[in-house]
Amino acid sequence: MPADASATATVVRATFTPPSERRSVLDRAHVGDIEGALGTVIAFDTAPRRSLHRRLATLLAIMGPGLVVMVADNDAGGLSIYAQAGQNYGASLLWVLALLAPVLFINQEMVARLGAVTGAGHARLIVERFGRRWGAFAIGDLLILNALTIVTEFIGVALALAYFGVSRYLAVPIAAVLLLAFTATGSFRRWERAMYLLVAVSAVVIPLAVLSHHTSHSTGLSGLTPGVEGGLSSASLLLISALAGTTVAPWQLFFQQSNVVDKRITPRWLKYERADTLIGTLLIILGAVAVMLACAWAFAGTPAHGSFENASAVASGLRIHVSSLAGTLFAIALLDASLIGAAAVTLASSYAVGDYFGFKHSLHRGWRDASTFHATYGAFIALAAIIVLIPGAPLGLITTGVQALAGILLPSATVFLLLLCNDRDVLGPWINPRWLNMLAALVVGVLVVLSTLLTITTIFPSIDITTLCLGMFGALPIVLAPAAAMSRRRQPMTAAARQTWTMPPLEKLPTPTPSRIRQFALIILRCQLLLAVALLIAKLVQLGVGG
Repeated sequence: MPADASATATVVRATFTPPSERRSVLDRAHVGDIEGALGTVIAFDTAPRRSLHRRLATLLAIMGPGLVVMVADNDAGGLSIYAQAGQNYGASLLWVLALLAPVLFINQEMVARLGAVTGAGHARLIVERFGRRWGAFAIGDLLILNALTIVTEFIGVALALAYFGVSRYLAVPIAAVLLLAFTATGSFRRWERAMYLLVAVSAVVIPLAVLSHHTSHSTGLSGLTPGVEGGLSSASLLLISALAGTTVAPWQLFFQQSNVVDKRITPRWLKYERADTLIGTLLIILGAVAVMLACAWAFAGTPAHGSFENASAVASGLRIHVSSLAGTLFAIALLDASLIGAAAVTLASSYAVGDYFGFKHSLHRGWRDASTFHATYGAFIALAAIIVLIPGAPLGLITTGVQALAGILLPSATVFLLLLCNDRDVLGPWINPRWLNMLAALVVGVLVVLSTLLTITTIFPSIDITTLCLGMFGALPIVLAPAAAMSRRRQPMTAAARQTWTMPPLEKLPTPTPSRIRQFALIILRCQLLLAVALLIAKLVQLGVGG
């Protein structure tokens, strides 16, 4: 058979099998063939990909973790925040999405690299390299935020099906059962195919934007120049924080790294996983822009402009101001986003708990083989469903608050990620280059500034926000200058050698050298985040009572 003939099937045969013991896996189900929704790559395949056909076949087999994590991030909370930005501020916040796109790709590329090279989930690496105390802090933050995020997904389900006249007391239990069915089969391939179906449905936001653009209230494309319609205020800062939190969320870091491990992707396939992540990044930004512009165009010049209530009201408003089809498309997009978001966020939580406590946690395992993993998944689903069925909750405010909380907690998650990606014992020749450290440090700095601005404007609501922003962002280059010193020179190594280098078993790594400066910085960051969270709650209460 010719070298490229096997590409006509989606299976690529192995040529040799090096020892699998080098993979630092916690669950043996994380070692073996890559079994993707659209193809299979045999474990430890070293066959060259000389033709475009073979490269495409390999990409289709490996693609999934990056695509799913990105599209899932345009979840119920995401769609609600993008709709709120468009309805209340027109297209003036498009520049935020343009800035967040490279941030999103950089963060997810780092966790994909960690997963492929180490064979360990994000939570497990934090515990092993920073200790169980810091691991408990990081995972505790994640689980609290994820539990609240899953609540917003069920809010999305309830609001979407309410548009079609379905009671939430019927809609929420049905969605919960469907979500449990996604993971119960014990087949990674079947789970990923279900996610692909949800990814395909998410494309309905494109015709929605086209329909809205053809209304009499349409405005031109604007917003790529930094600015906020009506001027910068504490309310718009809260929304910008929510945009950051919903577009670049902490759960994504834990999900993609663990999903890369669970799909059995190794360093040899990293360039394909980077392509997968890039495709996902483009899709998430395209979807976010479509929703924001659809609402900006639909509500411009109407009494609904500046009066966002919740996602259900958006669907009704689109039906009134655009067409019945537009309202239906938004409701379908909201339902789809809620399901894929709930599936991914809940799975991220189950992966993290499995990493922390050391039990089996793989989609390759069914209920009987990994009962604790599936029970954890089910517990998160059940808890969120029960909360949403409690009547009288301010659904729109809860959604905004959860996304803003994600923005506040993201700097802490990114700091752990940055430190891990500079740990030579963990990544060896795959550690971050200097330019990436500088960009990642800038990301952390901007996110800390956003949460600090939100804190200050809550305490001092009459402060000059514009001057404060200019001062704090202007000081960032000086504060972040030492970040360049974090990088170490990469180990000289051939490309072929790098493809086969993986982290040794974690128990064989040398203990990290204690650093008082690093510990002090983490403690300061923790204190700042706790203060920001407390004041965010105060701000939400203030908005809830109309203050």
